[in-house]
Amino acid sequence: MKNRLLCRAFAVLALFALYISLFALVSCRREPPLHLYEEAEVKADFPMVEVDLDVYWDYELNFGVEYNWKEEWYYGWDDEDRRIFGELGYAEPTTFSVRRYYTGDTPYAPHTSVLASTISGKRFRDRYKWGFWDILIWNEIYTLDGVQSLIFDETTTLDSVVAYTNQSMHSSRYQAPAYTRSFYEPEPLFSGYEQGIDINHNLEGFIYDPVENVYVKKLNMILEPITYIYLTQVIIHHNYGRVTSTDGISNLSGMARTTTLNSGLAGSDAITVYYSSRLKKDMPYVPYSITSVNPEAGNGAERVDVIGGRLMTFGICSQNGNRITRQAEVADQHRHYMDVVMQFNNGMDSTFVFDVTEQVRRRYRGGVITVELDMDTIPIPSRKGGSGFDAIVAEPDSVTHIIDI
Repeated sequence: MKNRLLCRAFAVLALFALYISLFALVSCRREPPLHLYEEAEVKADFPMVEVDLDVYWDYELNFGVEYNWKEEWYYGWDDEDRRIFGELGYAEPTTFSVRRYYTGDTPYAPHTSVLASTISGKRFRDRYKWGFWDILIWNEIYTLDGVQSLIFDETTTLDSVVAYTNQSMHSSRYQAPAYTRSFYEPEPLFSGYEQGIDINHNLEGFIYDPVENVYVKKLNMILEPITYIYLTQVIIHHNYGRVTSTDGISNLSGMARTTTLNSGLAGSDAITVYYSSRLKKDMPYVPYSITSVNPEAGNGAERVDVIGGRLMTFGICSQNGNRITRQAEVADQHRHYMDVVMQFNNGMDSTFVFDVTEQVRRRYRGGVITVELDMDTIPIPSRKGGSGFDAIVAEPDSVTHIIDI
């Protein structure tokens, strides 16, 4: 309940306010006249977007039990991870793209033209014709290396903006023959959309602010994340130096290829998303199912090696994760496979494939995905790119069943 209240507080913070500056023509201070011009000067003022993963990953596990992702995330996130991959969670944007659509006297009408602007900071001011407007806003993209993967399609139709990424050079067999290569992951993306905004001569729906001598119209525009963070980890038990590293290339299949900024709805076309991973050795590990009952159990933790990574996706196909409140509402037609390449101490390597479908469906807004390997049960490969494995994992702290494929 506490997390849900925090989510609502975030929504309230993301209100988008329009200030109509209609000043009186006389020197004395009084309420401004209702209409003086053919247009109204509008000042848009909105707060920064801020999302805390503790609040956003507000999953209902069992009645009265809250989801705490930090207690099942063993890989961690150190300075080297930040240098290579960036911050673990969502970064607060400071620059935004705004698209304004004038529909005249007809609300919710198709868009015939667009006014495009870029905002640095929190305030935007311009003139609006009397009538109805639709407003779309999303954050500008910044990356560590200056290379952007997100592409925005604004030309196919003016009624919506669609975001997507292109295929990478890494091969993928999960969505073949439609796509034989995995796609680049998108950058963090937030959007908000409001339709039928009535800038009317009578200023109905406006509130007069005597301090600034303006009429104020507040909109219930919420800037929400429409790309979803997944934290993946492969926990390697009894390794003893057999797996020495990973090539850093991992994939997650069955995710949406696109998303629509206006609705937040992910596309129906499934792809495989490529992302980077890294091996950490000699990490402490005690299953959350044990520490949740006995916190002192962590003092005698097993030491494991962990291959972890962070990826961003458009989420589950044909879903808007922000509108789903429980797993039963998830309508997912695709399987989700995670693969990781492991390199062994004899110079050979293998690709391990894990079916993580149920974990992805349980974490429909993103979250931790965990699989476990017992290296005492896995033969060391005798040739490069040799045997792959399909690990079917029931729960993060359960025994992993490995089937040679």
